[in-house]
Amino acid sequence: MALRVAAAEAGGPAGEVESKGRTVVLKCGGSTLVDAALRRSFAQDVVELRHAGLQPVVVHGGGPQISDMLDRLALEVRFEAGMRVTTPEAMDVVRMVLTGQVQRDLVGAINAHGPFAVGMSGEDAHTMTAVRRPAWVDGRPVDIGLVGDIVTVVPDTVRNLLAGGRIPVVSPVARGTDGQIYNVNADLAASALAVALGADRLVMLTDVPGLCPDWPRGTEVIPRLTAGELDALLPALTGGMLPKMEGCLRAVRSGVGRVHVLDGRTRHAVLRGVLTEESPGTTVLPDATPEGERTPA
Repeated sequence: MALRVAAAEAGGPAGEVESKGRTVVLKCGGSTLVDAALRRSFAQDVVELRHAGLQPVVVHGGGPQISDMLDRLALEVRFEAGMRVTTPEAMDVVRMVLTGQVQRDLVGAINAHGPFAVGMSGEDAHTMTAVRRPAWVDGRPVDIGLVGDIVTVVPDTVRNLLAGGRIPVVSPVARGTDGQIYNVNADLAASALAVALGADRLVMLTDVPGLCPDWPRGTEVIPRLTAGELDALLPALTGGMLPKMEGCLRAVRSGVGRVHVLDGRTRHAVLRGVLTEESPGTTVLPDATPEGERTPA
């Protein structure tokens, strides 16, 4: 499918974007990275956003690929509080798979349309600095190993790539001031990078239709909610949706204009979410100001 046709399918002609020149951070993972057809569709969307005048930045996960490699190496695969328990041995696998396999596949898919994508990780040029992330299960602290929470982002390298017309593709691995290297949840890494870049939008691709507060008992998606409404729902969320929506909340409360949580199993979900106002999934907006207006993007 030609890129211009893909944009038209999203609901309008390519290039009709009000926020030309604005930065859009896209987090992809799950089926988008495992399914070759979805990966190609995502790559088409990313390049089309660039042609439309936006500045896309991609942050990717790679959970299924990491779990597969851990299985092959007979290493434990375990999750607590929605996070992968990361031992030093698992951390070696995380770095290898994210930057050596998943990122290469994604960069290649984007560069099939031109010399746009450049791969990097949060370690590069000290772009992301993290500290060990605490976790609790049923009110008890649990040790999840070398899992980090980002405390500092220096976005100069990403901005330089954007200024050169490139599309940065970032692996969520970060250095620590303690000399450790940390595995960072890709949703939280994308949120932190979006805030540091002053992004207009953050797009989270997931393997569900959007935010379903009663999942898996119910499948009703909340189409739109404010930061305050999301904050009230957060304690009831579990599994991988918890860090994802935590990232959404951090982003909109720190200056990102809006966050879209979209079903990455749908072809061209990114174009529909960014180029049209009738996006599927869930949109998270900043809280209203005392004057009754939304906080500015």
